[in-house]
Amino acid sequence: MHEAGFQPEFGPGVAPQVIQIAQDFANLVPATVVEDLRAMGWSSIDNDTSRDLDQIEVAERVAGGIKLRVAIGDVAAAVGIGTPIDDHAKAQTQTIYTAVKNFPMLPLELSTGLTSLNENADRLALMMTFTVGPNGEMSDEQVSPALVRNRAQLAYSRVGPWLEKTAAGVVDNDVMALRSDSAREHDEAQLDSGTLPASWLADQLKLQDEAAQALHAARVKNGALEFHKSEADPVVVDGRVIDVTEAVQNRAMNLIEDLMVAANGVMARALRKGGRSGLQRVVVVPKRWDRIVELAKSRGYDLPANPDSRALNDVLTDIRAKDPDHYPDVAVTVIKLMGPGEYLLMKPDDDPTGHFGLAARDYTHSTAPNRRFPDMVTQRVLHAMHADEPPPYSDTDLAAIALHCNVADTALRKIERDMQKRVAAVAMSSKIGQTFPAVITGSSDKGVYARVIQPPFEGRVVQGFDGLDVGDKVNVKLIHTDPERAFIDFAYAGKRQLPVTGAAH
Repeated sequence: MHEAGFQPEFGPGVAPQVIQIAQDFANLVPATVVEDLRAMGWSSIDNDTSRDLDQIEVAERVAGGIKLRVAIGDVAAAVGIGTPIDDHAKAQTQTIYTAVKNFPMLPLELSTGLTSLNENADRLALMMTFTVGPNGEMSDEQVSPALVRNRAQLAYSRVGPWLEKTAAGVVDNDVMALRSDSAREHDEAQLDSGTLPASWLADQLKLQDEAAQALHAARVKNGALEFHKSEADPVVVDGRVIDVTEAVQNRAMNLIEDLMVAANGVMARALRKGGRSGLQRVVVVPKRWDRIVELAKSRGYDLPANPDSRALNDVLTDIRAKDPDHYPDVAVTVIKLMGPGEYLLMKPDDDPTGHFGLAARDYTHSTAPNRRFPDMVTQRVLHAMHADEPPPYSDTDLAAIALHCNVADTALRKIERDMQKRVAAVAMSSKIGQTFPAVITGSSDKGVYARVIQPPFEGRVVQGFDGLDVGDKVNVKLIHTDPERAFIDFAYAGKRQLPVTGAAH
């Protein structure tokens, strides 16, 4: 972190500010009148060990479909602009997660305490409300402050399989088993059901899943890309990394992703309608679309010459159905060729740049203020709009924040990649000499890189790399690891022969 120019340690003034915030929040008396919704059946779904809970959700059946409320912890109500905590968050821009240590953007007393939507705790929140129709259309959008209470802190690893079993007709009523490890360790108390019916949590999850499925289908129809991602998950025993395994995206993760995409769209449109500038999160049209077209052609698919997200998603969906073993190759390749997202100034009268991968025209980041500085900025803009006060940031300020976050994001992604490589270098050191199926994920004057599909890890091809390009399916031989320098070195061991999965269309 220091080598990349970051100062992860909290500076002077932060500790006294945390104490002051705790005193200010002791009685939790909102500065303005807010809707008290603590009695509703709110729940969160996150990783088993997550303690920084940014959002909770609740749904209800209404005449026009399903009404969703997504509540986000009101960090802006706790952290003032120009304060020591704000200065640190602005410089760091986000929480960075590595395999062995996390560097929080906010002090843990806030991000896992006072501003985290913890189970059985009353919290101030900003709430995005919208109704999802049968075809996934959104209406009755609103953003407002609220007082909320998380009734159940749940885990992706448990809710995902539960939803998938429910969809197949298997109903598991033991909803206590869906709670996360963090919730169990922090408080062994029963769920705070209050006056809610006995089946409230099961009913909630099914209703939220139904709404998410409709939202997802509508986004795909509009051209959103479906990436069924898998990530490396280190296996640590007695403080030592012994292996890396594959963490596969499940239905609970998809549920939260779809609700957050919808909520971020609601926030962006609220700011635009209110005449306020903000930050938009965009993925511009892929610069290497020609290479994506070429890769599709090699598998028997014809993509149009001009970028078309709907056509690309049709190809991805077909490949996943017909060749699931090699679908991860394709997904990793397309993600790399699309490039990363970035922040841009969003003026209310501008034609929004949009998010190519999400097929979202209006899109901002607003659902993770405990771990992303742009989300705090968005909250402050909204507070000023609701109070009919001058904007907290000028357009020049917002453009500068966007640029700084983009630069920092590039550096932080490199740190995360290096740490993932260190973890893999330790875990794979006993497998030197073995050959693995892989896909080329980078090819430039900086080197040629390959990602092994199973187990998932990435390294540099240092022998026989001439002529290799992004998307090539290869075999690589592991020849060297150096955890301290984050080096994993491969030798090219030949092309993989893959079946043609589609008929040209």
